[in-house]
Amino acid sequence: MAGSRLDLIAPEAPALLIGARADSDLSGFDPASTTIVQAMRTDHDALAARGFALVPTLADLSRNAPAPRSAVVFLPRARALARARIAAAAAALPAGAFLWIDGQKTDGIDSMLKELRGLAPVDDVQSRAHGKIFRVTVPGGGWLPADWTATDMELPGGFVTRPGVFSADGVDPASELLAAHLPAKMPTRVVDLGAGWGWLAAQVLARPGVEALHLVEADADALACARRNVADARARFHWADATSFTLPEPVNGVVMNPPFHDGRAADPKLGARFIRAAAGLLTGAGRLWMVANRHLPYEAALAEHFADVAEIGGDNRFKIISATGARRAAPARPRLRRR
Repeated sequence: MAGSRLDLIAPEAPALLIGARADSDLSGFDPASTTIVQAMRTDHDALAARGFALVPTLADLSRNAPAPRSAVVFLPRARALARARIAAAAAALPAGAFLWIDGQKTDGIDSMLKELRGLAPVDDVQSRAHGKIFRVTVPGGGWLPADWTATDMELPGGFVTRPGVFSADGVDPASELLAAHLPAKMPTRVVDLGAGWGWLAAQVLARPGVEALHLVEADADALACARRNVADARARFHWADATSFTLPEPVNGVVMNPPFHDGRAADPKLGARFIRAAAGLLTGAGRLWMVANRHLPYEAALAEHFADVAEIGGDNRFKIISATGARRAAPARPRLRRR
């Protein structure tokens, strides 16, 4: 756990933590004087339940958080997001304040240490648990390159993304393949589970038939992009964990490109939880369309929650699956048929 290095430091309160997760060891921080930036809904809610003040995105920081006297940045794997977090923390701190950077070797902590040593005073470098934590004394003025500050990226078609969101540099090929296999006319009420920055939802809304589309996304940064990318009165936006999302009334269509990583760790069971959630949202006659990496073993979960399951397309990397007859009880497992 990356947070296991935090007992090596003594931040001054009030403190700002950017990227702390639910499993981070924050025993050395007083919730009453600590603000956390966390965009993922499950981590956000777990930390809020422990009494910490939270804001969902870096864009919310200046408007809603008290001025900190120290900060800790938890280094993500995405380099652009790592730089954006450091720039946001530095902008919130006064000159002379301490900014700690904590991260795993696999997330690039060594290269970030080398880079920051060329920009500001760095000391108190300590190693533990396959990672490092080090202290930066914040200089006065603009000491970081201008391109470290988080800026939205514009993609072809007028879509906008942010550093760190899934597939920020372009349309995910799995979603692109799924869109190509959706019917010409969609059901009236549709849910996009794990909607990301909204590209797939835009393709759904471009087809006739849709009266309401619910975009469900756990990453607040991605959902903020989706709100800009899907400017349609039929769209409803939900910052929520897709695996536990419910609606008062069932829908008759679900589309999804479920993730199979939880943070750094691969978790194929995550997709199975998406399948269960989709079944819980659908009417008995409603239909699920999903895409998955071909090697992922989702057939058992699909058979458990749907009466009729078919692979309707794909290639050597991905499979496109359609399922209907949503049910809660575990039935005898039908064979996956191919069309």
